[in-house]
Amino acid sequence: MFDTLLSMNYEPFFLSFKLASITTFILFVLSIPLAWFLSQTSSKSKPMLEALTALPIVLPPSVIGFYILIALSQNSPIGSFFENTFGIKLVFNFTSLVIASCFYSLPFMVQPLQAGFENINKNILEASYIGGKSRFETLFKVALPNIKPAILTAIVVTFAHTVGEFGVVLMVGGSIPGETKVASVAIYEMVEIMDYSLAHRYSAIMLTMSFLVLLSVYIFNAKHKNKFAGIH
Repeated sequence: MFDTLLSMNYEPFFLSFKLASITTFILFVLSIPLAWFLSQTSSKSKPMLEALTALPIVLPPSVIGFYILIALSQNSPIGSFFENTFGIKLVFNFTSLVIASCFYSLPFMVQPLQAGFENINKNILEASYIGGKSRFETLFKVALPNIKPAILTAIVVTFAHTVGEFGVVLMVGGSIPGETKVASVAIYEMVEIMDYSLAHRYSAIMLTMSFLVLLSVYIFNAKHKNKFAGIH
């Protein structure tokens, strides 16, 4: 059993974790101002923005992948611009996986952060503004330090969700070994050729890692709640 594990090709896992890490970092940077705005605004456009942000949750991955593929192909204005100007192709490579993953995993980063911001005691924010801090300073010096569980949840869930992507990444990236063949695609191909033994081992690794990641989040949040309850 140990020899079998050592002989397995772990490259798809490496690609999955690389993709998830890059996607999570990008989305964390982009989602903080978006989640902060959605949590603080009373604009009539808020429901529209929230619906657009949450759209990937209900849309089939194949639909998202199809439109991203069309938007980034070399026949589109965006795709042709990048290829003619920078010599960069935006489909069927690792770059396309990152772009697609950012769209597909967006709500899993934004929603926990937004919920965290909305649950902050408003008096703390008002005190910050009265004290002369700007919205920018209030966000980074007051709000973010007070939503650590929400930040952890957003990061971990986004990372885990990206690792498990299949339909979107297959649509825009295909299955190029060492480039776009992530773990979920590798498992699909193993099932296609009826290599259930290897598919089981890959799936068991994914299942175990996903469970441990989520378990760590729940343990951290439970400890944080108990600590908070103890203080109050």
